[in-house]
Amino acid sequence: MRFVALPFLALVPAAPALAQSAAAGTGAETPEEIVVIAGRYRGSVDAPQPPVLELDEADIASYGAGSLEELLDAISPQVSSGRGRGGGHPVILVNGQRVSSFRELRNYPPEAIRKVEVLPEEVALRFGYPADQRVVNFILKDKFSSRKIAGEYNIPTRGGFAESELEAALLTVAGPNRLSLNVQVDDTSLLTEAERGVRQSASNIPTVAGDPDPARYRSLVADSRELKADGAWSRGLGEDGLDGLIGVNGSFTRTDARSLAGLDMVTLTAPGGASARRSLPGSLTRTARTDTFQGGVTLNKPLGAWQFTATLDGSHAETTTRIDRRADTSGLVADAAAGLLAIDGPLPVLPDAGRDEADATSNALSAKLTLAGSPLRLPAGESALTLSAGYDYTGLDSRDSRLDGRTSLKRNGLAAGVNLGLPLTSRKEGVLDAIGDLSLSFGGGIDKLSDFGTLANWNAGLTWSPVKSLTLQASYLAEEAAPDLTDLGNPQVLTLNVPVYDFTRGETALVTVVTGGNPALAKEKRRDIKLSADWDLPFLRRSSLMLEYFRNRSDNVTSSFPVLTPAIEAAFPGRVTRDASGTLIALDRRPVTFSSTESSRLRYGLNLSGTIGKASAGERNGHGGGGPAAMLGGGGSGQGRWSLNLYHTVRFDEKVTVAPGGPVLDLLHGGALTDGGVARHEVELEGGAYYRGFGLRAKGAYTAPVHVRGSGAPGSSDLRFGSTFVLNLRLFVNFGQQEKLVEKSPFFKGLRLAFQFDNLFDSRQRVTDESGAVPLGYQADYRDPRGRFVGIDLRKMF
Repeated sequence: MRFVALPFLALVPAAPALAQSAAAGTGAETPEEIVVIAGRYRGSVDAPQPPVLELDEADIASYGAGSLEELLDAISPQVSSGRGRGGGHPVILVNGQRVSSFRELRNYPPEAIRKVEVLPEEVALRFGYPADQRVVNFILKDKFSSRKIAGEYNIPTRGGFAESELEAALLTVAGPNRLSLNVQVDDTSLLTEAERGVRQSASNIPTVAGDPDPARYRSLVADSRELKADGAWSRGLGEDGLDGLIGVNGSFTRTDARSLAGLDMVTLTAPGGASARRSLPGSLTRTARTDTFQGGVTLNKPLGAWQFTATLDGSHAETTTRIDRRADTSGLVADAAAGLLAIDGPLPVLPDAGRDEADATSNALSAKLTLAGSPLRLPAGESALTLSAGYDYTGLDSRDSRLDGRTSLKRNGLAAGVNLGLPLTSRKEGVLDAIGDLSLSFGGGIDKLSDFGTLANWNAGLTWSPVKSLTLQASYLAEEAAPDLTDLGNPQVLTLNVPVYDFTRGETALVTVVTGGNPALAKEKRRDIKLSADWDLPFLRRSSLMLEYFRNRSDNVTSSFPVLTPAIEAAFPGRVTRDASGTLIALDRRPVTFSSTESSRLRYGLNLSGTIGKASAGERNGHGGGGPAAMLGGGGSGQGRWSLNLYHTVRFDEKVTVAPGGPVLDLLHGGALTDGGVARHEVELEGGAYYRGFGLRAKGAYTAPVHVRGSGAPGSSDLRFGSTFVLNLRLFVNFGQQEKLVEKSPFFKGLRLAFQFDNLFDSRQRVTDESGAVPLGYQADYRDPRGRFVGIDLRKMF
């Protein structure tokens, strides 16, 4: 990487840094006051693209989240990116600077945050990341200290299982010096098909009374436990602590899971031709244990007026999976055929068939260096240059007792990139100010991988703000990507008695499913266009209208194995196994490579927010908040907050070419890759209100119905996947803001009680065939065994 270090050193003139590094804070504060935003916060991101969302302390308190991880989930409609195929985790910044991993602060209480900024994908380029994920900047309070214990208990209203969580944590923030420790235990109990009355296929029902019921031995939800322990420490450099920052973090996670795959079944036939279907005692069990160790180091340091950041993040994971083998029932069949065993009588105990075992060890290491600043000043303002270099290592070693030898894959990668932002016109500088603010950005990079050769990427973007309240953006992204090492080399794992709907025959079969890696996957090429507009509404403060258009084209796309339609079976005939009668008995679901995908969609949304009640005297006088009460779940006793965010996505085009010259699946007109297909319309809703310690949050999602075509052959049927509207509701109270109650009993200070109602209307997708019947494999409990979930969450901060 020395070829990148030299330009780093050569381009260090005096110029403004990309973001200010000092943490925000005002010192002594009173709990009755609410923050008033005046100008730019220290630690804010300085970029031509304005934030998609900004939250101050009172806004943050209104979400009632227990951690930054929960807060990110609550604002997911604004945080998620629609670029590419979407779904990527956002880039996380602290006080405008990169960190090695979100792990470093995911368990921070939101009370430690002074402000949250959510920025568009183009801003990620300024921190050395591709423009396919949004950026979230957490600006910390200058001083904060808390100790926390919390517990949560959730159950479905349909019963059958429960989830629980216990957590203890501490956090201390003193400017750049921070220390956090967190321990969390999660537990989920087992749910079986019998507990939900799931209908069984005829081949899975014994015909002899007294035989064990297979539904009692097949799980819908695995019995699982997870232990997580993590910690992070950071320290400011220099005598005053303002000459940079160094931080380290680490975590350990152990996850254990046990699932049931039913019973061994055998059909016995007597000499006279009579037969009986029998179930044998002893469930077919699959257990898995995963131990994961993670760690990271961050160094942020100003070099003159430039900002240098180095991060190192690594992980080591060990997974062991044990799967019961099927019993050898050939002796029972032979004895019954010879008349030596009554087909409806007691069955002898068969010897233990043993277990198969699959082990996988994965290692990952990622180092990233960035240098950001301004190499020159143009008439319209400072240019912005970001140079990046990195090294990535991934290794996967796996063994399967059913196969000979071990599989070992390793990947080393060197990366280098550059991004340059140029202001062309400026109202502030008086340069062609009639046009407004216009800026151009472009960049590119290369990744040299040991197993896939050289991958290239480049991007270009234009940001135009003709007036202060309106921002228009256009950007283009082209990149090459290699499949994940896990997609290439995960160990093969067999899962028995999995219900799979067979579109060819219009029936559900219990099949043996193979999962694991596919070493034949190819390199992917992506091309992506984004056009967007963001308008601050003139008639309502802190409200905006957003519109985004995306168009994506990708070649050689790695994908999990799709739903088994006739077109997919024709394209991948070697993945499907049928018996002599044509019944599906096995399916290989390892990843595949599609020839190409094309998609285009429009996403637009309305963000409304406002205040409740009158401002306190402190707020009217312009003082900030965030004293002891705010630290312990308050947020001030002045004005409350309300907000409503509504987003609609409409897809114009979703097509997949399975193979060169092969079938083209139109996912909006009957084609399918996944169970449920692709809905043309989706609506997201998020909003709530918070006043004097009492809060209500609602988060909902509507998905339009989808039709998936069958083969048209006799016995085949089209399927209709019905619409869903899932609404989650959270009610909470911060007792610390109830002054009279706290005066009577100081225990209530820092105490918060919340009630959670997930999927309030118990909306579960209904799947029907052409006759209106629900196929066995698409019963609601298979698709969503949780349904409506109710829970209680108690948190005490000291």
